[in-house]
Amino acid sequence: MVKGIVLFDGVCNLCNGLVQFILKRDQRDHFRFASLQGETGQQLLKEKRISTDLDSFIYISDKRVYTKSSAALQVVKHLPGLWKGLYIFVVIPKFIRDWLYAFVATNRYKWFGKQDYCMMPKPEYKQKFLD
Repeated sequence: MVKGIVLFDGVCNLCNGLVQFILKRDQRDHFRFASLQGETGQQLLKEKRISTDLDSFIYISDKRVYTKSSAALQVVKHLPGLWKGLYIFVVIPKFIRDWLYAFVATNRYKWFGKQDYCMMPKPEYKQKFLD
């Protein structure tokens, strides 16, 4: 089974919180993770020819690349229970979703803070991180 890869800002507290949220709900072992700052994240950006700054949340699945709000919606589509229902927001035009995404991304350090270095995964989740 092909795993979906989530690339995230490894020093962002909001991003790290979202990764922890996904890890706790990934009952089917669908997701793998890499920070945008890490070696694997940088390699995937080059390999997939993704030009981005650290404001982007990226989801790679089945050779397709999703960014920003589309990436977030693809992730919730694979979560169990009612979380999957959030995918309904895909009906909102992408330019509106991405505007809201950009607003939060621009303010995430101010609102949620940041760390000096990327988080270390808990031992039970270590196999889910690509670097």
